[in-house]
Amino acid sequence: MQWQKRLHLFWLENKTKILITSAVLGLVVLSVWAMMSLESFYRNITLAQLPVSILMGMIHAVVFVYMYTSVFSNRWGGGDKKKQIKAKEVNVRFDDVIGIDEAKEEAWEVVQLIKDHTKLRKIGGKILKGILMIGPPGCGKTYLAKAIATESGLPFISMAASEFNEMFVGVGASRVRKLFKRARLLAYGYGGCIIFIDELDAMGSKRTFSQFGSGEGNTTQNQLLVEMDGVGSGKENVIIIGATNAREEILDEALLRPGRFDRKLYITKPGLEGREKLFRFYLDKVRHETSIDVGHLARKSVGKSPAEIENIIKEAALIATRNEKDFVSYKEITEAIERIELGVKSRRRMTLREKEMTAYHEAGHLMVTYLLHPTDDVFKASIVPRKSSLGVVHHQPREEHFSHDKDKLLADIKSALAGYAAEKMKFKVTTTGVSMDFRHAMQIAHTMVWSLGMGDTGMVGDYTAIPKDEISSETKTKLNQDTNALVKRSIEEVEGLLAKHNDIFERFAQELLRREELEYDDIEAIFAEYGIQNPRKDEDWSLHEKYQQQAARTKSEDQATKHTDGGPVDGPSD
Repeated sequence: MQWQKRLHLFWLENKTKILITSAVLGLVVLSVWAMMSLESFYRNITLAQLPVSILMGMIHAVVFVYMYTSVFSNRWGGGDKKKQIKAKEVNVRFDDVIGIDEAKEEAWEVVQLIKDHTKLRKIGGKILKGILMIGPPGCGKTYLAKAIATESGLPFISMAASEFNEMFVGVGASRVRKLFKRARLLAYGYGGCIIFIDELDAMGSKRTFSQFGSGEGNTTQNQLLVEMDGVGSGKENVIIIGATNAREEILDEALLRPGRFDRKLYITKPGLEGREKLFRFYLDKVRHETSIDVGHLARKSVGKSPAEIENIIKEAALIATRNEKDFVSYKEITEAIERIELGVKSRRRMTLREKEMTAYHEAGHLMVTYLLHPTDDVFKASIVPRKSSLGVVHHQPREEHFSHDKDKLLADIKSALAGYAAEKMKFKVTTTGVSMDFRHAMQIAHTMVWSLGMGDTGMVGDYTAIPKDEISSETKTKLNQDTNALVKRSIEEVEGLLAKHNDIFERFAQELLRREELEYDDIEAIFAEYGIQNPRKDEDWSLHEKYQQQAARTKSEDQATKHTDGGPVDGPSD
């Protein structure tokens, strides 16, 4: 039965080619028969003119094919050049998708529904029609869609939403119709088909209506909505997977309703466990030192996507090759992270005065961040010019934080203002290098007071939601005074901290002038010389151990649950 469907599918897909080939062969046979019926004189004349006739026929054919394909088929008819990809050619397994375990679990459930759709229909259920993947770029949405196609064993058609958009009215809708017609044919022959539309927001954003008509974008989206409704027999097992980096609110409500996109997969950046697996996975693809602490790299790369982690390893391999090394070490990986985040080191030469002021500026940032910031650690301090800055202090959170309290926001303000306070305390004057620091500090203080109710006078509410002309001048004055008070008090606390630890402050500035760059271990060692330990060091370095213990407990609980076949696990009674 299956081979009959495949044969029927081959006929439907190549019907036009078969008919044209048959017609050409028939004309050839008819021409030979007519030639043989002629007298020898006329036959010789016809044979003599045959090369010119064939040449003219070929020229006419080329002109006709060009006109048809370029004008009628592609430009006006919305030709579709996409071909299906067989599941075995995609060859992406679920084991290859790393760092997004929650989304993988939901996607695996989708695969099981696709495989067991006959059993699902037996009890009255319906197969999923659409899956929408929402998340930041580089987190594996396309990779996960390929894994679904591979595991389910279905043909896979991939298109970008921008391919449907054209300036000619009706072209996008025509391409949508051809895409779904092709998918239904494949579903008939192979038992199902998966359509993947990347960057769905390019054709699925909210529709706009006016007195002049709906426009080409609306027409294309309307056709997509109709096709996803499955008007017809409804027996074709066609699943649409859409992916977008945009917010869900940007997409049209009609596209999001159940019956079109039935399942939504929210894909986020990987956590500590996911980043550790990703580093281990990509390091296995290159020659590297076995002593590299993957857990430390995972803690150092908070907020990185899988694509960014892959890029770090690629860049580290390039740096190792440039340095004529046979393997990647921790040094190359650290340099790769700095090059990607901070930029390439510049060859600009600073005057001695500029270099000295930069050293004290960065020393101020370093000390305040290290001693006062509740979430961030300083991984590097440098006075080597990069991009448009003369120096940099590279600091990052030790773990993911999804909300921020007042202490964290105040610490951000103090860290930003530390460079200004350091220059003023040492040289009695400041430089233009504080401009971006001031901008960053004022933005945070403004948000705290105007939007989060964190001012001293107790003005609670999001005043940015109110039109400016509807806020009284007295209210604006109070809010601005609260903003200035936060900034002023932060500067005073920073100046007091630097004055209290002036000997350490001078030491860091001199070390930067002498060595230009200080790593995490160097910073820790200098603070230890003065009897100061990072107040969050124990918590920071125990994160990995806590995670390992938690993972071991979870694994033992799962094994115990499997051992009892899903029943309760024996344990001590109360």
